[in-house]
Amino acid sequence: MNVPETEAKFYVRDLAGVESRLRALNAELIHPRVHETNLRFDTAARDLKKQGRVLRLRMDDQASLTYKGPSANLDGVMSREEIEFVVEDFESARGLVEALGYELTAYYEKFRTTYALGDLHIMLDELPFGNFVEIEGSLPALIQKMAEQLGLHWESAIARSYLGLFEHVAAIRQLDPARLSFDVFRQGEPAAAELGVIAAD
Repeated sequence: MNVPETEAKFYVRDLAGVESRLRALNAELIHPRVHETNLRFDTAARDLKKQGRVLRLRMDDQASLTYKGPSANLDGVMSREEIEFVVEDFESARGLVEALGYELTAYYEKFRTTYALGDLHIMLDELPFGNFVEIEGSLPALIQKMAEQLGLHWESAIARSYLGLFEHVAAIRQLDPARLSFDVFRQGEPAAAELGVIAAD
Protein backbone atom coordinates (compact mmCIF):
# COMPACT_ATOMS: atom_id res chain seq x y z
CA MET A 1 0.00 0.00 0.00
CA ASN A 2 1.35 3.40 -1.00
CA VAL A 3 -0.12 6.07 1.28
CA PRO A 4 1.31 9.02 3.22
CA GLU A 5 2.11 8.23 6.84
CA THR A 6 0.89 11.15 8.95
CA GLU A 7 1.24 10.73 12.69
CA ALA A 8 2.12 12.18 16.06
CA LYS A 9 4.07 10.27 18.71
CA PHE A 10 4.00 10.80 22.50
CA TYR A 11 5.99 9.41 25.42
CA VAL A 12 3.63 8.45 28.26
CA ARG A 13 3.99 7.24 31.84
CA ASP A 14 0.54 5.64 32.13
CA LEU A 15 -0.20 3.57 29.03
CA ALA A 16 -3.04 1.73 30.78
CA GLY A 17 -4.68 5.08 31.51
CA VAL A 18 -4.56 6.04 27.83
CA GLU A 19 -6.07 2.68 26.88
CA SER A 20 -8.85 3.21 29.42
CA ARG A 21 -9.68 6.58 27.86
CA LEU A 22 -9.72 4.99 24.40
CA ARG A 23 -12.26 2.43 25.56
CA ALA A 24 -14.37 5.18 27.13
CA LEU A 25 -14.42 6.84 23.69
CA ASN A 26 -15.67 3.53 22.21
CA ALA A 27 -12.52 3.03 20.17
CA GLU A 28 -12.39 -0.37 18.45
CA LEU A 29 -9.57 -2.79 19.28
CA ILE A 30 -8.45 -3.85 15.79
CA HIS A 31 -5.19 -5.57 16.70
CA PRO A 32 -4.60 -7.08 20.16
CA ARG A 33 -1.18 -6.76 21.80
CA VAL A 34 1.46 -8.40 19.64
CA HIS A 35 5.24 -8.70 19.76
CA GLU A 36 7.09 -7.09 16.86
CA THR A 37 10.56 -7.77 15.52
CA ASN A 38 11.91 -5.10 13.18
CA LEU A 39 15.00 -5.17 10.96
CA ARG A 40 16.39 -2.00 9.36
CA PHE A 41 18.52 -2.18 6.23
CA ASP A 42 20.80 0.31 4.50
CA THR A 43 23.75 0.49 2.17
CA ALA A 44 27.28 0.14 3.48
CA ALA A 45 27.61 3.94 3.18
CA ARG A 46 24.29 4.45 5.04
CA ASP A 47 22.79 6.30 2.09
CA LEU A 48 19.19 5.75 3.16
CA LYS A 49 19.78 7.18 6.63
CA LYS A 50 21.57 10.21 5.19
CA GLN A 51 18.56 10.87 2.97
CA GLY A 52 16.02 10.35 5.77
CA ARG A 53 14.66 7.19 4.16
CA VAL A 54 13.89 3.81 5.75
CA LEU A 55 13.87 0.21 4.52
CA ARG A 56 12.33 -2.09 7.13
CA LEU A 57 11.32 -5.73 7.41
CA ARG A 58 8.85 -6.46 10.22
CA MET A 59 7.47 -9.62 11.78
CA ASP A 60 4.45 -9.64 14.09
CA ASP A 61 1.59 -11.98 13.23
CA GLN A 62 2.68 -11.63 9.62
CA ALA A 63 5.73 -10.37 7.75
CA SER A 64 5.76 -7.01 5.96
CA LEU A 65 8.29 -4.96 4.00
CA THR A 66 8.19 -1.18 4.28
CA TYR A 67 9.80 1.80 2.58
CA LYS A 68 9.49 5.27 4.13
CA GLY A 69 10.51 8.50 2.45
CA PRO A 70 11.92 11.60 4.15
CA SER A 71 9.61 13.10 6.77
CA ALA A 72 8.25 16.63 6.91
CA ASN A 73 6.44 18.59 9.62
CA LEU A 74 2.83 19.16 8.53
CA ASP A 75 0.87 21.38 10.92
CA GLY A 76 2.61 19.86 13.93
CA VAL A 77 2.54 16.22 12.81
CA MET A 78 5.13 14.21 10.92
CA SER A 79 4.21 13.15 7.38
CA ARG A 80 6.13 10.95 4.96
CA GLU A 81 5.58 8.66 2.00
CA GLU A 82 5.08 5.04 3.01
CA ILE A 83 4.98 1.93 0.82
CA GLU A 84 4.16 -1.23 2.75
CA PHE A 85 3.04 -4.71 1.79
CA VAL A 86 2.77 -8.18 3.28
CA VAL A 87 5.39 -10.75 2.29
CA GLU A 88 4.83 -14.48 2.44
CA ASP A 89 8.13 -15.46 4.01
CA PHE A 90 10.20 -13.33 6.40
CA GLU A 91 13.55 -15.03 5.76
CA SER A 92 13.07 -15.05 1.98
CA ALA A 93 12.28 -11.33 2.07
CA ARG A 94 15.41 -10.72 4.11
CA GLY A 95 17.44 -12.72 1.61
CA LEU A 96 16.04 -10.64 -1.26
CA VAL A 97 16.85 -7.33 0.43
CA GLU A 98 20.40 -8.46 1.20
CA ALA A 99 20.87 -9.82 -2.33
CA LEU A 100 20.07 -6.32 -3.60
CA GLY A 101 23.07 -5.02 -1.68
CA TYR A 102 21.46 -3.81 1.54
CA GLU A 103 22.82 -4.88 4.90
CA LEU A 104 21.23 -5.21 8.32
CA THR A 105 21.97 -2.04 10.30
CA ALA A 106 19.58 -2.24 13.25
CA TYR A 107 17.29 -4.58 15.16
CA TYR A 108 14.52 -3.45 17.48
CA GLU A 109 11.50 -4.97 19.14
CA LYS A 110 8.34 -3.77 20.81
CA PHE A 111 4.83 -4.77 21.82
CA ARG A 112 1.99 -2.96 20.01
CA THR A 113 -1.77 -2.74 20.60
CA THR A 114 -3.83 -0.96 17.94
CA TYR A 115 -7.20 0.80 18.23
CA ALA A 116 -9.29 2.60 15.62
CA LEU A 117 -11.68 5.49 16.09
CA GLY A 118 -13.20 7.05 13.00
CA ASP A 119 -10.41 7.49 10.45
CA LEU A 120 -7.69 7.40 13.09
CA HIS A 121 -5.47 4.56 14.25
CA ILE A 122 -4.07 4.78 17.77
CA MET A 123 -1.09 2.55 18.58
CA LEU A 124 -0.07 1.78 22.15
CA ASP A 125 3.61 0.85 22.04
CA GLU A 126 5.70 -0.79 24.74
CA LEU A 127 9.40 -0.41 23.96
CA PRO A 128 12.43 -1.51 25.96
CA PHE A 129 13.00 2.11 27.03
CA GLY A 130 9.41 3.19 27.76
CA ASN A 131 5.82 3.46 26.58
CA PHE A 132 4.51 5.54 23.71
CA VAL A 133 1.30 6.43 21.90
CA GLU A 134 1.18 7.00 18.14
CA ILE A 135 -1.88 8.61 16.54
CA GLU A 136 -2.07 8.16 12.79
CA GLY A 137 -4.54 9.65 10.32
CA SER A 138 -4.90 11.81 7.23
CA LEU A 139 -5.76 15.15 8.86
CA PRO A 140 -3.44 16.85 11.39
CA ALA A 141 -6.39 18.60 13.06
CA LEU A 142 -8.08 15.27 13.83
CA ILE A 143 -4.83 13.86 15.19
CA GLN A 144 -4.45 16.85 17.50
CA LYS A 145 -8.07 16.58 18.66
CA MET A 146 -7.58 12.90 19.50
CA ALA A 147 -4.42 13.70 21.48
CA GLU A 148 -6.42 16.21 23.52
CA GLN A 149 -9.21 13.67 24.12
CA LEU A 150 -6.62 11.21 25.41
CA GLY A 151 -5.20 13.80 27.79
CA LEU A 152 -1.91 14.15 25.89
CA HIS A 153 -0.11 17.50 25.74
CA TRP A 154 0.34 18.40 22.08
CA GLU A 155 3.56 20.32 22.66
CA SER A 156 5.17 17.08 23.91
CA ALA A 157 4.87 15.35 20.53
CA ILE A 158 8.12 13.66 19.46
CA ALA A 159 9.62 14.10 16.01
CA ARG A 160 12.35 11.46 16.32
CA SER A 161 11.91 7.80 15.46
CA TYR A 162 12.16 5.05 18.06
CA LEU A 163 15.63 4.18 16.81
CA GLY A 164 16.57 7.86 16.95
CA LEU A 165 15.55 7.97 20.61
CA PHE A 166 17.50 4.80 21.32
CA GLU A 167 20.63 6.11 19.60
CA HIS A 168 20.50 9.09 21.98
CA VAL A 169 20.37 6.82 25.04
CA ALA A 170 22.90 4.37 23.59
CA ALA A 171 25.46 7.17 23.25
CA ILE A 172 24.99 8.11 26.91
CA ARG A 173 25.12 4.54 28.25
CA GLN A 174 27.66 3.25 25.73
CA LEU A 175 25.25 0.65 24.33
CA ASP A 176 25.19 -0.92 20.88
CA PRO A 177 22.92 1.50 18.93
CA ALA A 178 22.08 -1.22 16.40
CA ARG A 179 20.34 -3.55 18.85
CA LEU A 180 17.30 -2.41 20.79
CA SER A 181 15.96 -5.38 22.76
CA PHE A 182 14.21 -5.77 26.09
CA ASP A 183 17.34 -7.43 27.45
CA VAL A 184 19.25 -4.15 27.10
CA PHE A 185 17.26 -2.41 29.85
CA ARG A 186 16.74 -5.27 32.29
CA GLN A 187 18.30 -3.09 35.01
CA GLY A 188 15.70 -0.35 34.47
CA GLU A 189 14.31 1.99 31.83
CA PRO A 190 15.90 5.38 31.20
CA ALA A 191 14.12 8.44 32.55
CA ALA A 192 12.40 10.88 30.19
CA ALA A 193 15.30 13.33 30.50
CA GLU A 194 17.77 10.68 29.40
CA LEU A 195 15.60 9.95 26.37
CA GLY A 196 15.41 13.65 25.61
CA VAL A 197 11.59 13.69 25.74
CA ILE A 198 8.82 15.12 27.94
CA ALA A 199 6.00 12.94 29.22
CA ALA A 200 2.76 13.92 27.50
CA ASP A 201 0.44 12.69 30.25
